[in-house]
Formats: sequence, structure tokens, C-alpha cells
Amino acid sequence: MQIDPAVVGTPLKAYRCTLSLRRSMNYAAAVQDRNPWYFDDERPGGTLAPPMQAVALTWPIFERMQEFLPAGGIPLEVMRMQVHYSEHLVLHRPLKPGDDLAIRGRIAAVLPHRAGTHVVIRLDAFDAAGVPVFTEYNGGLLRGVVCDGAGKGATDLPAVPRSGVASSAVWQAPIPIDPLAPFVYDGCTDIYFPIHTSVKFARAVGLPDIILQGTATLALAAREIVDREAGGDPRCLKALCCRFSAMVLPGETITVQLNERRTDPGGRDLFFAVLNATGGRAVNHGYARIEPVTA
Repeated sequence: MQIDPAVVGTPLKAYRCTLSLRRSMNYAAAVQDRNPWYFDDERPGGTLAPPMQAVALTWPIFERMQEFLPAGGIPLEVMRMQVHYSEHLVLHRPLKPGDDLAIRGRIAAVLPHRAGTHVVIRLDAFDAAGVPVFTEYNGGLLRGVVCDGAGKGATDLPAVPRSGVASSAVWQAPIPIDPLAPFVYDGCTDIYFPIHTSVKFARAVGLPDIILQGTATLALAAREIVDREAGGDPRCLKALCCRFSAMVLPGETITVQLNERRTDPGGRDLFFAVLNATGGRAVNHGYARIEPVTA
């Protein structure tokens, strides 16, 4: 199979959704994030949603991509070859229960990869007043799909700082993954794919067992970063990105590891990884931007 980079720029059909308080609390509960910002509805100004809630709001687009891609876009049989490979969230303001969002998307990049083709979908979420809430760059790796030529769109993706430290640990946080964690995450977030809940399906596609959702692993890292580096204030998290590169099996213990903290006048760049039980980087090239709240 092949993919033509000329599809870069193809718009997706618009999608609308409303974030309820119940859904927001469910996401936090799914990753055992007890931060009162997500649960205390007596807090002045109300609660906020976890930053990674954004991926649950956009999931219906990826789950039903055939409904959002126009005729002549990427063939559906090609899209079925993808696995979630990269994630980059830019948080323009915190998500809040009650947000009525319009989400507009387009194919942002089609890039050759040693294992196939890296396709990045850009999704921009706006509130009812038209104010940007978040931008997501969701990257899928199309295994075995050949990219024609040199690809297109790389220069339109946001630049991400790179760590200058080969291997170190500013801090580490071991997190046991309960055997039921994939089922809880599935049920609480409505992010469903059978490799996470069906042993039969997972083994049929060559996996040793069901695996924890990559976005769940990233959400656990975000939980630790907000608690340890932002004083528990999720408003400080402005960007979060990574690549998914190894499996997390239920029942094992992962380790969130901050490798470097780089401070500048406007805030801090944080470089992190999440290691699985064998030391593999389930989350690689992790980056988070923390900035103080000014208002």
C-alpha cells in the first residue's frame, strides 16, 4: 500500500461535543488522579478537567474516521493500518466542564518512517465564543504503508525542544498498573479499541496480552508532572507531547522519570520518559511546558 503526501491539508468534517462534569470526573478517576481541581465542585470558579481529557473528546473522530474524511482523502483500508505513535497537545486554556466545543481538523503531515508512514492529524478545539481551547497533533504510524517521495508537512508541525541529557533522573515515580486498569480507562473515557480489553483480539494481532492504552500511560505521566512540578495546579501545563514506543502490560509497574528540567524567564521545559517493567520506553521523547498562572 502507498499514500500520497498530496493529501496534506485535506480538511476533516467539523465535530461538536460538550464536556460534562461527570465525564470530566470520570477521566480523572480512570487514571486515579485525586487532584481536587477535578472533583471539588465547591471550588470558587468550579472544577477543571484533566489536561488529557482532550484526547477523549477527539477520540470519536479517530474511531469513526471514515465519517470525517472527505471522499478522495486517505483510503479507509490505509487508515486501518495505523497505531497511535505520537501525541502533542497545546493547551491554550484549561478545559472546563460545560465547555461546548467545535473541533475542526485537517491532515497536517504525511512523513516517511522506517516502519511505514507517519500521518499527523491536527485538531483545533474552540469554545462557544470562538476562543481556542486546545490544539492536538495526533500522529498515527501506518505500518507497512509506503510514503510517496519525501513526504509533506514536517515544517508545519510545532517545534519541540530536545533534552540535552543522555540519561539521568531528576525524580522517579513508580506506578503499579492494576490488571483492571485498561477496562477502567475504556469504560470511564469511552476510548475503545479491542487490543486493550480483548485477550483474544490482542493475541490475534501478535501481542502477548492486552496492553494499557498509550494515552492512559501519558495521562499518568501528566498527573505526576502536574503534582510534582506545578504544585498540583493543572492551569500551569501548557504543552504535553511524546512518542509511544513500547508496551505496558496490566499487572506490571511503570516508572515515570523526569530526566531534565530547563528553566527560562517564562517557565520550565520538562523532559521525561515512562519506563515499562523491562526498562523499555513506553513513552519516549516526553516533553511538557510549565508556566506560572498570571491571572
